Amino acid sequence: MASGDPQQSSQMAEEIPGFLDAFLHDFPAPLSPESPLPWKVPGTVLSQEEVEGELAELAMGFLSSRNAPPPLASCLAHEAVSQLLQMDLCEFRKLPRQEEEEEEEEEEDDNEEEKAPVTLLDAKGLARSFFNQLWEVCSQWQKQVPSSAQVPQRQWLVSIHAIRNTRRKMEDRHVCLPAFNQLFGLSDPVDRAYFAVFDGHGGVDAARYAAVHVHANVAHRPELPTDPAGALREAFRHTDEMFLWKAKRERLQSGTTGVCAFIAGKTLHVAWLGDSQVILVQQGQVVKLMEPHRPERQDEKERIEALGGFVSHMDCWRVNGTLAVSRAIGDVFQKPYVSGEADSASRELTGSEDYLLLACDGFFDVVPHQEVAGLVQSHLVREQGSGLQVAEELVAAARERGSHDNITVMVVFLRDPQDLLKGRAQGVGDVPTGLTEPGTDAPQRC
Repeated sequence: MASGDPQQSSQMAEEIPGFLDAFLHDFPAPLSPESPLPWKVPGTVLSQEEVEGELAELAMGFLSSRNAPPPLASCLAHEAVSQLLQMDLCEFRKLPRQEEEEEEEEEEDDNEEEKAPVTLLDAKGLARSFFNQLWEVCSQWQKQVPSSAQVPQRQWLVSIHAIRNTRRKMEDRHVCLPAFNQLFGLSDPVDRAYFAVFDGHGGVDAARYAAVHVHANVAHRPELPTDPAGALREAFRHTDEMFLWKAKRERLQSGTTGVCAFIAGKTLHVAWLGDSQVILVQQGQVVKLMEPHRPERQDEKERIEALGGFVSHMDCWRVNGTLAVSRAIGDVFQKPYVSGEADSASRELTGSEDYLLLACDGFFDVVPHQEVAGLVQSHLVREQGSGLQVAEELVAAARERGSHDNITVMVVFLRDPQDLLKGRAQGVGDVPTGLTEPGTDAPQRC
């Protein structure tokens, strides 16, 4: 888990040429116009501002399937996407559906607010051009690997497990991106890592969209270097805005809650919409970082009612008799009552933190916060300090306790699990359970 380990540098120096040789052996030439694409295309059309996130996702999925080392996959994806975005993309332009329907609906839309036209691009054509660009980058790097791609990165131990459970469809999505800087070409000295869980409802479209675009929007926020928590909030807001355009264009009705943990240097920033949650465990004690957005929260109820909506109890508290969450990306027909404005909080890390746990409500509805540390500790004792399968055991515990929902659990270790076993054997003291809101100086109780 150490950063800058010489042994890791040597291993990377061996892995990169080996991967590039194998990749170019299997793909000795660019794709021809008739060649099938080697990876699934993200839909049929993309807006201009969706291109970077979608192609980065395409690249990471494809390169991961070929066992590319994650830092190398991120560097290759960034270089290929950057080079493609410097090209003239006009050849991929397609007519927006809104323009096709404009004349038919002109009279009905006279009273609506005028919207700026959206330029749509052919996703399949973009993907084909991107794969050829990726081939060019790999060919160049086979001759000379840039020094930026050989810098050793901090090694993270992350345990993830997700199941459909008894639901008809799996609508959760998650993101584990330790190589955040490499994927977006950030060269400043601040190490950054991003982890997120999104819990979709009414379909998977919104959750998938958030899992592709929130972190891409974070990377391009101008306030990222000085106010990461603010960058997270704005990224959620802008992703919601982008998805609402897509939902109207493609008649999608889905939404998603979401929670993310963004570690920048020695500071933890969290942001969330709805009832997906993240907790921190420090020296065996649970630290509550956030309060989920539910309709029964007094401030949320008052906000909804002030907008003209209502909160009622129908097997659980719901917004306008429908949704059981009061904030989410998407849910186009419940805006503005279901808000796309995220909350965020920040906390300085001291090195005494054990791990983060991110999960959807399929887990937290049946497993109380205070029981998490005991479940994880019992697993580590049984597995002699191995944390690789701890998320799987936590998911199983939620299912045994009666959860029928999709369940996603992500455990991000901030210290070596072996050290956690030693620390518990020696005994630990209490730790404060607070957080610091951006712009405030004192911890606040949740």
